[in-house]
Amino acid sequence: MAEAKKPVAVVVGVGAGLGTALARRFASAYTVALVARGAEKLEQLAGEIKAAGGRAVAVAADVSKAGEIETAFARIREQAGEIDVLLYNAAMRPFGRLMETKPSTFENTWRVNAFGAFLCAQAVVPGMLARKSGVILFTGATAGVKPFPTSAAFGPAKFALRGLAQVMARDLGPQGIHVAHINVDGPIDMPFIHQLRPDLKQEDMLAPSAIAETYWHLAHQDPSAWTQELDVRPFKEKF
Repeated sequence: MAEAKKPVAVVVGVGAGLGTALARRFASAYTVALVARGAEKLEQLAGEIKAAGGRAVAVAADVSKAGEIETAFARIREQAGEIDVLLYNAAMRPFGRLMETKPSTFENTWRVNAFGAFLCAQAVVPGMLARKSGVILFTGATAGVKPFPTSAAFGPAKFALRGLAQVMARDLGPQGIHVAHINVDGPIDMPFIHQLRPDLKQEDMLAPSAIAETYWHLAHQDPSAWTQELDVRPFKEKF
């Protein structure tokens, strides 16, 4: 008997923290497509998922470039099929006040955090509309709600992402597509944060696997009780 075809989840922005955790969590029931710039690390994670009995497709792409996104999603459809779930987790997080931020940094941060999300959504929504079902989850940040003075590029980009999520939720929800924005309000337990804030204890940070469990729940909510916006933060975080 042929193996039943699994639904497809695309994780855009697969780093050492949340992206990897999302890929592993959704691989339990989905074919996962992994999208990020580093081909070698993607292949390594895809290999780990396959070794554990899952199915994964690694697709290297720079999400700030429209052409690369178009090519990436064409490959995903060819190798895995139509996309059921899009998890947009790509981020660029520079630090700098207004006069410390180069125009190119501002633009590139917007491209990765917001423009890439817009393009990826456009790549998956037609298929979802045809089936009248689908899930799109966007990874937000504190800066998209209450930015620091040193978030001159990151804050506006995350605000744009949050605005896109709200527009899409109102537009696409009545057509069967669940769109939600998750505000990750606090530092994630990952190598980058350890280097940036060596003073933090594990209890001060969000565990990637715990956040991924929240995404899993959102992706499988009953349509009668969809969540459009959600905050996750460590129990110690001030807000």
